[in-house]
Amino acid sequence: MRRAHSLPPALAGLLVIGAMTVETTMAADEPPPGVEQLLPRGRIAAVLDPQFVGAADAELPDDAWILGVAVDGQAKAYSLNLLNRHEVVNDKTGETAYAAVW
Repeated sequence: MRRAHSLPPALAGLLVIGAMTVETTMAADEPPPGVEQLLPRGRIAAVLDPQFVGAADAELPDDAWILGVAVDGQAKAYSLNLLNRHEVVNDKTGETAYAAVW
């Protein structure tokens, strides 16, 4: 992964911010022998309804890392600070549903 100091023009318009819907699920299955489970499966809430703002309004430092996605010609960017806490964003562009995973 390459660290960028500014957003590429295709991604400069959109960044994820904190407003979101979260959902958690619990699975009853145990981890395999020899595997230490720090959090129960499904306890890290996915972002289900990401809200976007323009890059100028995102209040991220110039050296912030982002995950960029382009689907059907529409670019979106997800803050890795957000993804470090949630790991998955379930999103949709037009009729194309996808998961941005970190």
